[in-house]
Order: sequence, then structure tokens, then C-alpha cells
Amino acid sequence: MDLTLHTHNLRSTDDLEEFVHDKLSKLERYMPNIESIHVDLSQQKSNRGPDIVSAQITVRHDRGAILRTEEKLDKQDYNSIKTAITGASNKMYRRISRFKGKPRSKRLRERYAMSQEEFAMAEPIPDEVFTTSDEESAETNSMIMRRKQVAITVMHEEEAIEQMELLGHTFFLFFNPDTESINVLYQREQGGYGLLNPELL
Repeated sequence: MDLTLHTHNLRSTDDLEEFVHDKLSKLERYMPNIESIHVDLSQQKSNRGPDIVSAQITVRHDRGAILRTEEKLDKQDYNSIKTAITGASNKMYRRISRFKGKPRSKRLRERYAMSQEEFAMAEPIPDEVFTTSDEESAETNSMIMRRKQVAITVMHEEEAIEQMELLGHTFFLFFNPDTESINVLYQREQGGYGLLNPELL
């Protein structure tokens, strides 16, 4: 298992690297055959209050499944980033629990589901990372609460940016004649825009 750490506007220290390794090297006990774990730690300046620290964890399983969690909070002191890492780590336990469950889609079961051998190797997820509200939230979040028909307009990227800004949305769906496909434009938290160009796998 390959574990990498990247920091942005945050100084990486031996103590911090050791904390990340201790927290996340345990994940493979609960989800065997993890290919890699990537950790992004960042600190964002704020003009209206405390700086914001965030920890994002991305886990890649060797069969192609990707699990990602993130925890953001106000910076109080040096240990705030460790609190964010712990929060993102606990969320990852819950993601793994869902991954180990039975996917609704037969295609996902065939592609991503853990094998019987992996189930035999995996330890149970620690109970302390779960709460009643987590269970209620998971049940609600697994349901489609609303369906909506969306009119897709043909426009170039610059037009899509302007239209999204006029609507005050953080994402915008449109047909891009340059890629000849439906694209999703979105605002990045770090600033600027991102563009999703779907590809059928």
C-alpha cells in the first residue's frame, strides 16, 4: 500500500507525517488490498475569521473503487489539522463500511465488491466511529429525494461560466460543442472553475 502526503500553505513536519501514517496505515485492516492512500492537507486564509484547515483522504482499491472524505474546520492552533485528519479518517471508516456492504447495482457488485477472501481478512469497523445520526443520515442520503427535468443548452465554456454566474449556482450543466458532449462546469473552493467531461467506461 502506497501512502502519500501533500500539503498546501501548511508546513509538513516529522510529527505530522507520523500522525498521518499512524492514523491511516490501519485502514487496510478493514479494507484489504488498498492500492494507495493519498492525503491532502491545506490551510486557507480567511479575512473574516480564523483560517480554515482541511484534510482530504483518497483511498484507491486495487479493483478500481475510489473512496474520498474531507474534513474542514476553523484553525484554533497547530493541532487543528490533526483534528481534521481524525475527522476525515472517521468518515473514511464509514465509507469503507458502505463499500463492504452490498451495492444496489449488480454492475457495481461485479466490479467493485470485496471478495469472500477479503471479507475473511477484514476486521470489523470500530463501533466508536459510528453514531445514531450517522445511521439515520446514511439511510436518508441513500434515497433520491427529488427528480428534475433539466433543459440542456448548447454553449461554449465562456458562455457557460457567464450563465452560471448569472444564475448564482455553483455548478452548471450544458452541451459543449467543442467536446460534443454534456459537460458540467463547477466552482472550485480554491478559486477558478473546473470542467467535467464525462467518459463512458
